[in-house]
Amino acid sequence: MTKVLKINKGVEEGVKEVLKFLLENERVKGVFTLRKTGRNGAVTYALVKDPSEIDNCVPLYPLMPINAAKSLSTLTLRESLSESIALFVRPCELRAFVELVKLQQGSLENMLILSSTCGGVYPLKMAVTNNTDRNLEKYWTTLRAMEIPSDIRPTCKGCEHFLPYNSDMTLISIGKDIDKSCHVVLNTKKAEESLRGIEEEISDGELVAEDMESLRKRRISEREKLFSDLKTEDFGLDGLIDLHGKCIGCHGCSSVCPICYCRLCFFDSEVNDPGFSSYEGEMRKRGGIRVPPKTIFYHLGRLSHVGISCVGCGSCSDVCPVDIPLSTIFLKIGNAIQGTYGYLPGKDLDEKIPLQTFEEEELAKFEQ
Repeated sequence: MTKVLKINKGVEEGVKEVLKFLLENERVKGVFTLRKTGRNGAVTYALVKDPSEIDNCVPLYPLMPINAAKSLSTLTLRESLSESIALFVRPCELRAFVELVKLQQGSLENMLILSSTCGGVYPLKMAVTNNTDRNLEKYWTTLRAMEIPSDIRPTCKGCEHFLPYNSDMTLISIGKDIDKSCHVVLNTKKAEESLRGIEEEISDGELVAEDMESLRKRRISEREKLFSDLKTEDFGLDGLIDLHGKCIGCHGCSSVCPICYCRLCFFDSEVNDPGFSSYEGEMRKRGGIRVPPKTIFYHLGRLSHVGISCVGCGSCSDVCPVDIPLSTIFLKIGNAIQGTYGYLPGKDLDEKIPLQTFEEEELAKFEQ
């Protein structure tokens, strides 16, 4: 039977109590989580060692300044952690990091993983306009009612994987009593051992699945509406050109994507720089060319590289300066690719990414 920790405080205070306990009792040497910094209340990921600093942390703040998988990859790429840390990340961030670990771009060694039932995050522009804090009360009221907040990222509204996989602890942060009590499901023996001696109630229990399943169905309906509004069936070449015609070539989408990890992207390399002579040849044939060129090639290239591992975090759309619905495109195409292979990115650490494997007979049902 699964063990459940109950703290008679709201979830925001309860999770801080857990993180403080882990630090004060030296179960971990540091905590990786969101923290408010500076006078303007900016939110960023931080690695905290002092238990008193947990008071400045906001693990459940509905904002994703960057998908944490990128930071965790940077932290562990050259070598695994020599000392244990606890990390509190959202389910899609954990899934993305698991994918990076499979790609040898990071390590899970010496990590105690905490995650939560995720209510979604607000777009970054709300942080820029200081509207996130103003919407917090509405956000938590909506989660207590087991509803979907109206202003969160579109892909968050349509995310059915809001329960974390591979976490040692799962914080229940959706439900009617989250302002009164905090429940933490201890999924592993490591989690149970790390909280040994905590002065709170630990008893047998399990995640209440019925309410979560109802919410999951509503999330799926939101996702289908999102896909329907995109109308990819009308794309064709002209549709792709129209959709991506606004692209200014900033490549911000690849910079924030947790799965794009190449140090030098082909599209930013000298190999991809055609030189003016190439421009002249194209201009003679076509009368005029787009600058920068190869916009569709760039987006299709990214889609083919990362679609199988896309976790739908929504970061790409969030930073696009011309509002191309990139995350919806990636989510829809990624779902189709992942469905073809029966693969859910980040769910199983031991399951290889399909593009890393070779089978003599594969996808036979799709053969003509």
